[in-house]
Amino acid sequence: MKKVLLIDDETRMLDLLSLYLAPKGYSCIKMTSANEAIHYLEANKADIILLDVMMPDMDGWEACRQIRKHWDTPIIMLTARSEKIDIVKGLKIGADDYISKPFDEDELIARMEAILRRKKGHTATVAFNGLNLNEDSFEVSFRETHVPLTPKEFALLGLFLQNRNKVFTREHLLTTIWGYSVATEDRTIDSHVRNLREKLRKTGFHVDEYLTTVWGLGYKWMDKES
Repeated sequence: MKKVLLIDDETRMLDLLSLYLAPKGYSCIKMTSANEAIHYLEANKADIILLDVMMPDMDGWEACRQIRKHWDTPIIMLTARSEKIDIVKGLKIGADDYISKPFDEDELIARMEAILRRKKGHTATVAFNGLNLNEDSFEVSFRETHVPLTPKEFALLGLFLQNRNKVFTREHLLTTIWGYSVATEDRTIDSHVRNLREKLRKTGFHVDEYLTTVWGLGYKWMDKES
């Protein structure tokens, strides 16, 4: 799963971005200040950064400069300022792209995917024992048979396939896929995992050998690829 670092001083905007991106297979890390985000990057990696311009303490321009001193992580600037001079300024100081608020959800995701495709080493397809997940087309197939998954099921499968043998708690899955944590809604995860298993079974894929329940914790995808 691709990790996106969201930097905006408005928590409502962070929640909105997470709502858009989580179903598309993104793990969203939310930061309300540039200083907090830079501190995060010192110990963690991100695949792409969405950076707001108008923030207190350290604005997006300066944050972009500071990030570029140490990391080459792709940066998309998000801001209500749409004048050409601002766009040029952002690109000159190291931003990879620039999108004005309010933005179109599909355009934002398309721009993110385009940048990630250009990034060296990015793989759009995940393959596992005849099962293929394409992150660009949001399609899953098993030996040429299409698997009709919902966005949430697609995101769950992508997370499992790219983190084999890792145990995910239900709370973690809610936070990562849905963008928030609701401890009383464990049934939501169980229902989606059940549906995912059933759809994979119908194609002939032996999902029960791989997608296992870790009692008292959550779920894990066993790496038994052959």
